[in-house]
Amino acid sequence: MPPPSATTARSKGTASKSRDGPGARKNTPKKHISEAERVRRYFSSLCSQIDGGHFANAIKTCDKILRIHPDDVDALSTKLFLLLQTDQYETALVVIDREKDKSKFAFERAYTLYRSREDTEAQQAIKSLKEKNSDDRGLAHLEAQLFYRDGLYQEAYDLYNELLDSTDPDTEEHSDILTNLQAAQKHLDFINNDYLRAIDSLPTSITNAIETAPPPAPNPSIVTVSSPSAQSQPSATSPEKSKKVRKSRVPPGVVPGVTPPPDPERWLKKSERSTFNQGRRRRGGGGGATQGSASFDAPVSGSALTNKGGKGKRKK
Repeated sequence: MPPPSATTARSKGTASKSRDGPGARKNTPKKHISEAERVRRYFSSLCSQIDGGHFANAIKTCDKILRIHPDDVDALSTKLFLLLQTDQYETALVVIDREKDKSKFAFERAYTLYRSREDTEAQQAIKSLKEKNSDDRGLAHLEAQLFYRDGLYQEAYDLYNELLDSTDPDTEEHSDILTNLQAAQKHLDFINNDYLRAIDSLPTSITNAIETAPPPAPNPSIVTVSSPSAQSQPSATSPEKSKKVRKSRVPPGVVPGVTPPPDPERWLKKSERSTFNQGRRRRGGGGGATQGSASFDAPVSGSALTNKGGKGKRKK
């Protein structure tokens, strides 16, 4: 067996020095972090993520806290708030329904149903909450918004008036209620005054025609399909679709009927074209050299060679 090379011995010696030398790195075990310290760090990161608007990462941090303490009300409330801020209403409903005590998040559930456009269930949830606490202002705001969206403008108008009477004029809530109150008032004015006035201004013949006219027939272009198989099979009576004729593409700068057509032999070699020998016969076989032919020029004078520095060559 040949002796080890000097390079191998040097590398082994260096490795042994690095392991046993005074400057060798020691593998120190990681310190164990308690659950309370981990939760504290997670909440600190959560505050920073919410302040920075990183809601997706904040939801993940809430999940980390809930894995340690599944019953942490602060983490769960923050997660629901973030889910509603990011329009994840179905996920928020799943989180609420998974809780044993659903009464803790009854208002959040009613608001989530309202945003999910589940108006019937939202109205029932609001009704049950009003039986327990009828003075909740947030619940009154939610009910007024639900009335307005369902077209119950008079109920929304009355409820907004009640909220406006008990609100400080210098608050943002006062300006929001006033805006919603004006919107409900405009709808009521149109229904009670403008619409009726416009109907009364019409001639009697038009009014009678509108009242006696039958309901509009369904659009014949909309075909209802009972099953996917019927949708996939075309009807036998339907006319075949006419194939679209492809338009001719004219290159830019070409006028049909005026610009001469291109040479049909333009793809052939010059020596294979029919017009190759026509010019040669006309000139008596004089000039017109083609590819592969050699041309003999007049001898270059010595002065010309001298002026070019002796680099010129005669063409043969």
